[in-house]
Amino acid sequence: MKHYTYILQIAIFLIVGNLFGQQQPNYTLYRYTMNVINPAYAAWDGETTFTSNIRSQWVNIDNAPETKSFFAATPIADRLGLGVSVITDEVFIEKTTSFNLDVSYYLPINRDLDLYLGLKAGGRTYNVDIDGLNANLPIDPAIGNVDTGFRPNVGLGAYLVHEKYFVSFSIPSLILSDRIDNDNGRVTIGTDKTHAFLSGGYNFKINRSTELRPSTLVRYVDGAPLSADLTAAVRYLERYEGGITYRTDAAWAAFFLINLTDWIDLGYAYEGTLRTELNNITSGTHEFLVRFNLGKGLFSSY
Repeated sequence: MKHYTYILQIAIFLIVGNLFGQQQPNYTLYRYTMNVINPAYAAWDGETTFTSNIRSQWVNIDNAPETKSFFAATPIADRLGLGVSVITDEVFIEKTTSFNLDVSYYLPINRDLDLYLGLKAGGRTYNVDIDGLNANLPIDPAIGNVDTGFRPNVGLGAYLVHEKYFVSFSIPSLILSDRIDNDNGRVTIGTDKTHAFLSGGYNFKINRSTELRPSTLVRYVDGAPLSADLTAAVRYLERYEGGITYRTDAAWAAFFLINLTDWIDLGYAYEGTLRTELNNITSGTHEFLVRFNLGKGLFSSY
């Protein structure tokens, strides 16, 4: 059984290494976790918020990816917002903890259209548990020299928002560094890839109580094919929301969100895979979200 577990861990590591070069976590509830990838979202609505997200990927597989995210945002001056995020991402023998500070600037275009520009600055710690490779997997001897200290980061983003639609673009990490990678079944040193995110959505008013909210999130990773989430959601009474998502990387998801009170929102998403190599060994991916809204801040005129 232990031998089987090691083989399974290696298989998952190779699958992760080939998932379009992804090195940053996905979120099914991406419309509500945009702060993670786009600093322009920091207090864009003039409100003070605290959000926490937990994503457990490929349940029942040992050492599968797990991401815990926390981000807060508040207006700090007229047209200026401040955000902070802490993200812990674990997969196989890797653990990354990111700390970032976001600053957004509000630039009104006209009465109905606003533009927010954001800058992200911070860094992350990167740890590798080499002892976790308890199997006969070829390893690059240079792995022992991988820097596991603090790695600085700078990112940028823009957010264009209208009452009926939005467009978001960001590159959350401009500084690349070394990490563990997979090269044809051999554990080697690799280099982080540049990630760019383009998202958009439109809100169709069906009647006084119901709104159709299609959206998409497109991911570009240097040297890999494009990946996109295509989402259709329905909001009812501005309090309940549910929808489905198709990811072009052979995955699907269903989710719902509920506004319990004026100051707390809860969300849950279940994600399944269309990959046959995973269908028989995992019961899917679970994502949980809780958001606290403390209302308009002192500088909420924008």
